[in-house]
Amino acid sequence: MKLYIIFTFCLFSFLTKAQDLAVLKYSGGGDWYGNPTALPNLIAFCNKNINTKINSKPQTVEVGSPDIFQYPFIHMTGHGYVFFSEADAENLRNYLISGGFLHIDDNYGLKPYVTKELKKVFPDKELIELPANHSIFNSAFNFPDGLPKIHEHDGKRPQAFGIFQENRLVVLFTFESDLGDGWEDSVVHNDPEDIREKALKMGANIVKFAFEN
Repeated sequence: MKLYIIFTFCLFSFLTKAQDLAVLKYSGGGDWYGNPTALPNLIAFCNKNINTKINSKPQTVEVGSPDIFQYPFIHMTGHGYVFFSEADAENLRNYLISGGFLHIDDNYGLKPYVTKELKKVFPDKELIELPANHSIFNSAFNFPDGLPKIHEHDGKRPQAFGIFQENRLVVLFTFESDLGDGWEDSVVHNDPEDIREKALKMGANIVKFAFEN
């Protein structure tokens, strides 16, 4: 009965707020609130370029809150420590298997914590690197080489990892790219316009893919 209620609530919420996005607030002390101008800029770009009608102001939702089911797309970022309680993990798992999508963008230093906490969410699943020909890289704009490099950091190649539930991509983890920095206002990082455009186009790909799959 509990699972049925979750699915029903999830379906109703997705139909009524089908194109609202939210930032994930998590415990542990990490800066979940990083890149405050990133998501608003991505939303504006998507509404202008890929015919979405997303609420211009992204919401904030706690990982353990039932409000998470109101949003088909949740964005998570930060530099440091992340902690999911067992209740958080269960709530996030129910959200994802019910049709939700989580994009985690490593703002540098997030990977070891995210990898560990995702094991609480899906103990039997691993983050799998997506090949460059995955459809998320050409859903709106074409990236034949896969995830673009936005900020150098350690100089390593950018990688996109995913977790799949019954062949559906439910978690996307973008690593060594830092898309969110590229989405921010130009004065924040002084990125060249071509780099910002590349980041925004890849972000639009992710949004379009999440909405359609």
